[in-house]
Amino acid sequence: MTSSETRTKDVVRLAAVVGALGVVFGDIGTSPIYTLQTVFNPDDPHPVPVSTDNLYGVLSLIFWSVTLVITVTYVGLVLRVDNHGEGGIMALITLIRQWATRSKTRLLVVLAALGIFGASLFLGDSMITPAISVLSAVEGLKTVDAGLAELVVPITAVIIVALFLVQRFGTTAVGRAFGPVMILWFTTIGGLGLWGIAREPGILRALSPTYAVGFLLGHFHLAFFALAAVVLSVTGAEALYADMGHFGRKPISVAWLFLVYPACTLNYFGQGALILHDTSNLSAPFFLLAPDWARILLVLLATAATVIAAQSVITGAFSVASQAGQLGYLPRLRILHTSRETHGQVYVPFMNWLLLAAVLTLVFAFRSSAALAYAYGMAVTGTITIVTILFGYIAYRTWRMPKVLLFAIIAVLLALDLLFFAANMTKLVHGAWLPIVIALSAFLIMTTWQRGRELVTARRQAMEGTLTDFVSELADGSERAAVVEGTAIFLNRGIETPLAFRANVEHNHVRHQHVLVVEVVTESIPRVAPKKRAEVNGLGDPRDGITHVTLRFGYTESPDVPASLAALTSKQTEGKIDLDTATYFLSKIELVAGRSKDMRRWRKRLFLATAHITADAADHFSLPRDRTVIMGSHVEV
Repeated sequence: MTSSETRTKDVVRLAAVVGALGVVFGDIGTSPIYTLQTVFNPDDPHPVPVSTDNLYGVLSLIFWSVTLVITVTYVGLVLRVDNHGEGGIMALITLIRQWATRSKTRLLVVLAALGIFGASLFLGDSMITPAISVLSAVEGLKTVDAGLAELVVPITAVIIVALFLVQRFGTTAVGRAFGPVMILWFTTIGGLGLWGIAREPGILRALSPTYAVGFLLGHFHLAFFALAAVVLSVTGAEALYADMGHFGRKPISVAWLFLVYPACTLNYFGQGALILHDTSNLSAPFFLLAPDWARILLVLLATAATVIAAQSVITGAFSVASQAGQLGYLPRLRILHTSRETHGQVYVPFMNWLLLAAVLTLVFAFRSSAALAYAYGMAVTGTITIVTILFGYIAYRTWRMPKVLLFAIIAVLLALDLLFFAANMTKLVHGAWLPIVIALSAFLIMTTWQRGRELVTARRQAMEGTLTDFVSELADGSERAAVVEGTAIFLNRGIETPLAFRANVEHNHVRHQHVLVVEVVTESIPRVAPKKRAEVNGLGDPRDGITHVTLRFGYTESPDVPASLAALTSKQTEGKIDLDTATYFLSKIELVAGRSKDMRRWRKRLFLATAHITADAADHFSLPRDRTVIMGSHVEV
């Protein structure tokens, strides 16, 4: 390898690390703003008194929680499990689904359902994160001038509205600045932490796990409630995993170990030293670390960092919604790709406006980051616990590690996760109920849609009949239809006869000279190689001119049917087809509530209501609107 090639590879690796810093670590990197302040919040329903012993114990708990959850669980273990390079809870769900398809054991069904609930919790997290992150940053204005307190909520609302309004432009242009901003952020908070530690160097003794263990065992009645706020230090853990497909495991690990982890640790201990020096600094220890002249600059930088944190989780919500739709857990949503260079950057308009309404509601309802912290912790602990469970099962099935050692590791990590979860349950009536309600609602919608879709598909298949039988009827004259010039392309979900094709023959008594019946299949892998995209079946006599084509797409891809068909040769399609003049036919299904007892009536209503947000099929499959014909029929649920 030449020195030039080596330098090029080094530049690419460095760019990946900088990119990961700008996208992956916004959430976890801004948690020092509010974590320690929340632990000792005097308005907490279970307050932790400020004392030297408690401060050392809490700091040690924060450090070892971050170490065990982020460094050990995610960076050390979970990032090693992927679905063809893609990470995140949806990747774990697809791996579980692959096994469940082959062996429908109750355990696999339960794990798949648990994964969907985890994805639902993440959607709740994506509503809470922008609210608490931006609120916590803007609250720094109170350390500059107490009279600015009344402006915190209005300013937060303006920033959030602006953030969601620019989503449709994508993050590509802004993303180039994200990495350098976050490097400045981590350098700044690390430096401020060192400044604070210099006042009370003894605070570093809290690095010892004996302080965390001693606090848990000696003051469990305090430590248990403190854990509900300590868990805020690991917010954004899921982002590490979800964005692995964009940057790879190594750049994320390098960025965490060599910059984010040290910077956050220094800042937490710097805040601890500041509080140890003067307990009056508890009101806003993060901002009070900065000298008076630099505080307004820190507020501005913190606001920029929290906007990036909100951006990353919003993008994550778009990805989850897109993937859930492709896997059949949500209706087909309108999805716009915002980058030609970066895979996975999508904009989902429906989800964008839903999130905006939810985030603004949270800002005006809770009005402070401390009040939102109780809800935030529940969403985080629930997601982390579910990821640990799913990871443990997949590692058990696929890793060669000694089972006894693997069980021991998972048991320790799961015990910590469940302890965090139990601590947050004590905040149930104080806001922790919110993410549970959001998650249960999303879970109910997704599972209802999945079940309803299965029923509709079964009834539709019964109406359509098999394609081979219909082609035979055309060949032997049972179905008479005049042959007209041109190409007709019928989109279908399976190997049955498209309803539009059958209606065209039975009612219009015509068929085209060339007919392509295109089945679009979403695979349980992120992307399908171009060579494996299309599979062609001639369906009998080549002179019939009827061809069945199966197009396969990954669950992170947008199906572009015309582009995929353009790659086929005339030999494959039993004659030349002219895609420039071809007519596309879609079978539109009008869903109506029937008398069947396959679903409860209230779930039928929910399914029918959810169907109204289904995106236009022509847009979804990138079909030319001026050459797309829609033919409808009714299907009972």
